[in-house]
Amino acid sequence: MYKIKYQEADLVEINNEVAKGITARVAIGKDNGAGNFCMRVFEMVPGGHTPKHTHAWEHEIFVHSGTGEIFGNQEWSSFKTGDVVLVPGNEEHQIRNTGSETLTFICLVPSSAPEL
Repeated sequence: MYKIKYQEADLVEINNEVAKGITARVAIGKDNGAGNFCMRVFEMVPGGHTPKHTHAWEHEIFVHSGTGEIFGNQEWSSFKTGDVVLVPGNEEHQIRNTGSETLTFICLVPSSAPEL
């Protein structure tokens, strides 16, 4: 068994020309013995966003706190605390924080995907 508080996982800051205001942590991954999935926790400042991108694997997302929008199926959809989102593989997608507070979400990907 492996157990920590997610805030204890190593922090990666993402702030560049295609992504803004994001901190990311691999809460559970290969280094912790997870052979099938990787659990990542993202925190995004107001106005922050991921890049618009595609890849072969799906995402399962749980919105822990905050509000935002996700681009998928060629349109933007709003989400809030407690919502869950499935992004199928090969679908162009992007997440942005449209609220006034930090957006925190958990993202599960298969272990074959890059952890961050």
